[in-house]
Amino acid sequence: MKFSSASGLFVFAVLASSAGFAMAEAPGDPTAVKQNDLGKWFDAKGDPTYKIEPDKNVDWFTYSGFRRYHSECHVCHGPDGEGSSYAPALKNSVKTLNYAEFVGVVVGGRQNVTSSQENVMPAFGDNKNVMCYLDDIYVYLRARSTDAVERGRPAGHVEKTPAAIEAEKACIETPG
Repeated sequence: MKFSSASGLFVFAVLASSAGFAMAEAPGDPTAVKQNDLGKWFDAKGDPTYKIEPDKNVDWFTYSGFRRYHSECHVCHGPDGEGSSYAPALKNSVKTLNYAEFVGVVVGGRQNVTSSQENVMPAFGDNKNVMCYLDDIYVYLRARSTDAVERGRPAGHVEKTPAAIEAEKACIETPG
């Protein structure tokens, strides 16, 4: 999957126009119902979600999301999606933002201005360390939002599939 400045803005424009000014439907039941060839899990609506095995191991993408969140997002949004004095708790935000809205905010950024402060979420549409792992970050935050994953590093995870390894390599190595 390629993410250049132009494609990131295109994705954001499509998402923004499809959402309009009205709030889109909030995320639904996070139960994993189908898995793709990379090993990613999806809910009944087709949105990325997490899968916790009976032995408490998380799927690879939830584990990857933990790692990517803490390398790119936690500086502003706090450890484990809990928020900070600087930025909101994303584990709470994904309770009301659906997947398309989450992608739109991450790709294009957001500015909220109130009479007392200005909050700016920068656009990450050109950052491969975010965009190549956006689904992973979302499923990790979704798992945190339901307390399916506790604070801290998940104890164990299923292995990354060979197809996921190749997809990651192709994303990271694609010229921007």
